[in-house]
Amino acid sequence: MNNFDWLHGTWQTTQRKTKPLSGSDEWETSDGTLTCHNLFEGAANVDEVDLPGFGFRGVSLRLLDPVTQEWSIYWVNSRDGKLMLPPVVGHFEDGVGEFFSDEEWEGQQIRVRYRWSNITATTARWEQAFSTDKGETWETNWTSEFTR
Repeated sequence: MNNFDWLHGTWQTTQRKTKPLSGSDEWETSDGTLTCHNLFEGAANVDEVDLPGFGFRGVSLRLLDPVTQEWSIYWVNSRDGKLMLPPVVGHFEDGVGEFFSDEEWEGQQIRVRYRWSNITATTARWEQAFSTDKGETWETNWTSEFTR
């Protein structure tokens, strides 16, 4: 239930993103701050990330399904205020969290993966990747390094 307890509190972050599925090697970078709060005694949490270099803020809401023990992660940003649906869904295994959804991106069906890794008391890494071949290959389009 408490898979995300390590994320609670305030983090400094460096985020890098590129245009998804473009083959581009041009990355934008923004430093920022993320603050995460525990809810439902560890069965949920919410964070807000401020990314001034990208010109927006974002909010993640994570909810644990007590039956399946899987997390659903929802995302919304201040640019458009639209909730990302469907959420990515998954779990942690051996210290790595992987979460997936099937979506449409610019007219094509894709698989989305969020991955949390390199988790310590003072560091963590998050990345987003898209796949156009049902998860056979992945193209990373957003990475975040977190430090305290």
